[in-house]
Amino acid sequence: MGFSILSFLLAACFASSVAQSTPTCTLSPLGLGLDDTDQVLAAIARCGHGGHTVFRGGTYNITRKMTWDLVDSKVDLHGYLSFTPDIDYWLNTLNTYRVVFIQNQASWFVITGKDFEVDAHNTGGIQGNGQAWWEYFTTHAKADGDGRPIALTLFRARHGIIRNFAINEQPFWCNCIAESQSVIYDGMLCNASNANPAFAGTKCVNFGINTYRSDDISLLDWDITCGDDCLAIKGNSTKISARNVTCRGGNGIAFGSLGQYANLSDIVENVHLQDIQLLRLDPAVQPNMQNGVYFKSWDGSINGVPPTGGGGGTGFAKNITAMNVMLDRVNTPLHVYQTNGGHSLDLPSNLTFGGLHFINWSGTALGNKLVDIECSIAATCTGITFSGFNVSVPVGEAPQYICQNSEFRAMPQDNRDATDGQNNLKQMRFMMRRHTM
Repeated sequence: MGFSILSFLLAACFASSVAQSTPTCTLSPLGLGLDDTDQVLAAIARCGHGGHTVFRGGTYNITRKMTWDLVDSKVDLHGYLSFTPDIDYWLNTLNTYRVVFIQNQASWFVITGKDFEVDAHNTGGIQGNGQAWWEYFTTHAKADGDGRPIALTLFRARHGIIRNFAINEQPFWCNCIAESQSVIYDGMLCNASNANPAFAGTKCVNFGINTYRSDDISLLDWDITCGDDCLAIKGNSTKISARNVTCRGGNGIAFGSLGQYANLSDIVENVHLQDIQLLRLDPAVQPNMQNGVYFKSWDGSINGVPPTGGGGGTGFAKNITAMNVMLDRVNTPLHVYQTNGGHSLDLPSNLTFGGLHFINWSGTALGNKLVDIECSIAATCTGITFSGFNVSVPVGEAPQYICQNSEFRAMPQDNRDATDGQNNLKQMRFMMRRHTM
């Protein structure tokens, strides 16, 4: 009996000690235009390691760059972090981070650490106040590395989860994950819809996410309205999985651009895209839906220096699958080219694409060019396969398939469409042979 009582008391003391060592920080917005940055950073400093931080609903005014270092902790973000639209302030390089190496991009909010979860519960996230930015850049030049901030950057994060998160009016890239491993994004809304009728139809340069130097990244249940790449899988991205992604407007899903840095090797490997929708919007909201999925690399010559120039880099992209892809009036469903930033007399790219698999594609294209694969003469594309590729062209037009310096296989999806599939594939093979160099 005495031993049991002693064990109970020891267990109770241990539980009390654990509870006392797991702090909880709860915040409410200060309101009335007051600056919430200090209280947010203080809460993360106290509870970001081994603790729990709770943001009540509302708007938190953020006026300067901010890092959350999270280790063995959870953040419940029920409100929005609203970053001041002081464009001149943010374009000053001293006021942002430059942790994303590629193209020298700027960040105003960085999450780093390990074994953490940030859950915005579909009621919170980031307000980027991008409308002011988009209007500013209708009269100002813009280029990679000019200081426009990424809305949310994960940098050197391991075993983290971003859940049920919304980012509204991102000024530039919505997300970037760099130099990270084993991270899950489970529910992400990026909405860069222009709300000013004076600028209707103006293309806003915004990305859903760029992955860079990262491994084992899952992108689940994404909804992205943007003016550029919906997803961009950049150099040294491996074991990337994207499932149930809706892209509204923009340039589609990109692999690249690769080979921009002559002294570096870009590797993209083991990427799986599944259940993807690419939807054209009203041109008053977003004027283009350029591609379905496309692959691009710089050519073999060096033209200027990054972030706006470059070329001559090496590497490869292989073992990439895009399945269950539905297209709504895209310009070019599938495109591969290796002349980004190049000129007619440049050296061919030495970066290779291979092991590309396209399964169960459907929907519509605005033109008749369904497949445009133009690989480098110095780095032939190999191991390209098609199965169930059934995208419609405008009435009265014949589908066109271009294949240069490439090897491919095409197969019917199953017995139900074997006859039609074989007829389509004969046509595809014939068209591709005509364009093979």
